[in-house]
Formats: sequence, C-alpha cells, structure tokens
Amino acid sequence: MARFKLDENLPAGAEALLRDAGHDVATVIQEELSGASEVEVHAAARAEHRTVVTLDRGFGDPRRHPMAGTAGVAVLRVPSQDATPILSLLQLLVPLFEEQELEGALWVVEAHRVRIRRG
Repeated sequence: MARFKLDENLPAGAEALLRDAGHDVATVIQEELSGASEVEVHAAARAEHRTVVTLDRGFGDPRRHPMAGTAGVAVLRVPSQDATPILSLLQLLVPLFEEQELEGALWVVEAHRVRIRRG
C-alpha cells in the first residue's frame, strides 16, 4: 500500500481509483491546500510521507523539488486535462505502483512510457 497526495488538478475519480486499489489517499482539496504553491504542496506531502500525483510539470524539476527524503512524485503527462485520459493513465499505473519503489523517485508518466529517476 502506498500513500498518495493528489494535486488539485486531478479529476475527482482519481481518489476513488487509487483508494479502490488499496492505497491511502489524501487530496490537496481535502486538506485545504487549494491554490497553494508547489513548494507548499511538496512540503505537506513530505511531512505526511506521501507521494505527490500531479499534472503540474513543475514538480518534475529536481532543483526546485529534490526527491531525497520524499515519498516521491508522479507527474502525469497527458495530451488533455480531460478526466478520461487521466483516469486511464492512472489505471495503467496501479500495478506499477505495487511493483516499483516510489520512495525518493520522480516518475514522469506518459501513455506509452514511464521514466523513473531516483535520488
């Protein structure tokens, strides 16, 4: 079981999808962090030891968001921000979240590939 913090730019169904797969999920919206900066969201996730899942490419910059000591970040790169492609991509990721280590890693996820950078 992984612990996730879902950014506010993910569709509502993302929480249920990950929860139904047995993961512990908190959202930026539930924690009243809507509109918070990337730095604030990343700090909250670090404090709660949760992996950030987001569409925000800024989280993919390790100079701004070092991965050491974090539960990791998964940046989803989709052609549009419609719910269907995002949820489809997350559905494909569920088994990978159980096979691969999230701790301290940056995942950049596209429809046909997942790049994982550690450290």
